[in-house]
Order: sequence, then structure tokens, then C-alpha cells
Amino acid sequence: MGAQTHHRVGVRRLPPDPEHVVTPEELLTFASRRISGRYEVDEFGYDAELNDKILLELLRPLYRHWFRVETIGLHNLPPDGALVVANHSGTLPIDALMLQVALHDEAGRVVRLLGADLVHRLPLLGHLSRKTGHTLACKEDADRLLRKGELVGVFPEGFKGIGKPWSQRYKLQRFGRGGFVASAIRAGVPIVPCSIVGAEEIYPKIGELRPLARLLGLPYLPITPLFPWFGPLGLVPLPSKWLIEFGEPIRSDEVDPAEADDPMVVFELTDQVRETIQRSLNALRLRRGPAFFL
Repeated sequence: MGAQTHHRVGVRRLPPDPEHVVTPEELLTFASRRISGRYEVDEFGYDAELNDKILLELLRPLYRHWFRVETIGLHNLPPDGALVVANHSGTLPIDALMLQVALHDEAGRVVRLLGADLVHRLPLLGHLSRKTGHTLACKEDADRLLRKGELVGVFPEGFKGIGKPWSQRYKLQRFGRGGFVASAIRAGVPIVPCSIVGAEEIYPKIGELRPLARLLGLPYLPITPLFPWFGPLGLVPLPSKWLIEFGEPIRSDEVDPAEADDPMVVFELTDQVRETIQRSLNALRLRRGPAFFL
């Protein structure tokens, strides 16, 4: 029997209990439900139980002990649906996963991250992304989630941000055409600028293996101080100190929904969000100090 589908409406809030450790009995019960198909997914494929009991448990050691993530400005998260817009960096999208843990554990919120088409085309990763609540970064999915009152997350720099070289660290790349702003305007939800400091240092990108990247169909294949020289050990992220700040919401409900199709209106609001995040990144870097310390 397949998984039962359940459509949820409204804001997801969770009782934050980051200290809870899954017991062997809970794991046995979990495995029994998975085998028999007695679990639920929503219309996008999100599997809350798998996310809470397995995937987030695997990420928490990185979040708490390796990166020692601190969150700032959680009070700026609206009680209802909103669009969280964050900078993207780090060569691999670990910043997206740490943002997911931060919102789940510190704010008791599920964030629905919008991911690139490449992620969802990969057989195993695409399926796993859907299970963890991620979905395709397209107008249709973004609009549906926001209108349902979900907390939606987006990284408008895309691969340009995550794959930028070490020399460009903490310099925001272009924010695309502002499709995320248009979705927020149509849904009438606030935009929460999110600044992440720490991801830039986990895999300092000093070069690329471009011929191999083209052969594999990847946007880039990085060279870092440890990869590929140390093989699999080179994939271990460096233990940088992280800060994640949620800024004051930027209103989009004051804009006429019909103006979501006006390129100038969308550009101006997009530029405002981008400048807000850049200023915050500059301040957070000073606040954090050195990336690596005991």
C-alpha cells in the first residue's frame, strides 16, 4: 500500500524540542509505519515524519556543534505566511539545510524551500528534496504555497551565489528577474530578508574543474584547498562560525497585486530586498569576527 496523501492548510507550527533524542522504540515504530505505508505526505510530497525523525536529526550535530549556529531576529518572522529571502553561498547548499534547522528548532516553523530545477532532476536528491519540504522554484509552486499561508524560503542568487569564487565572498550576486517578489505581491505576504554568515568559509572555492563539470552536466565543479586533493575527506566542511539573521519584514501587501506584472515595480522591490541583505551581511561579518575560533 502506498503512502496516504494528506493536504494541510495554513501555517505549520511545531513544538520546538531540539534536545529530544529519538529512542530505539521510536525508530522501530517509525520503521513499521514506513514499511506498511502508514504515513502522510502533502500535495508537494512533503513528509513531516521523515523530516523530523530522521533528516533533521542527522543535521543537528552540524548545526549545533560544528557550525555553532546562532540566530538573530526570530521575532521578525510574521505569525502567518511569509517569504524568507536569503543569500546563497558555500559551494554546496548546506546553508539551505541550516536555515531549515534554524526555523524548525528555534522558531517551531516548517520552511518550504524553493530549489533549482537541477536539484529536482537528480534521481535520489530530487526525491529526498521533496520529502523534506523543498519544491521547484517556479511561479506556480511559490504562489500556491504562499496563498496557503506557508513559510516559503528562496535563494534568488541561485548557482551564481553558491558557486561564486572565494574572492567574491559576501558580495551578493544578481537576484534574477525578481520572480519571488512578484509571487509575494500576488499573495500579499511580507518579505523577510535573511542574512547568513558562515557558509562562505566552509568550502573556499579557489578554482573550477570546468571540462569535468560540463561532462557531468553540473554548473560547476569546485577546487578548494582540500578538494579534490584529499579525496572524500575534502568534502568535510570547515567548522566556521555561523550567524543567521532575520530582518524586519518588507511589506508587499501595500502594492496592488496587478502590479506584480510591472517589471519596474518588481525591480524596485527586488533591489530593496537585495540592498537590505547586503547591509546586514556587512554588519554581521563585523559582529562575528574571525570565521574560525575555539
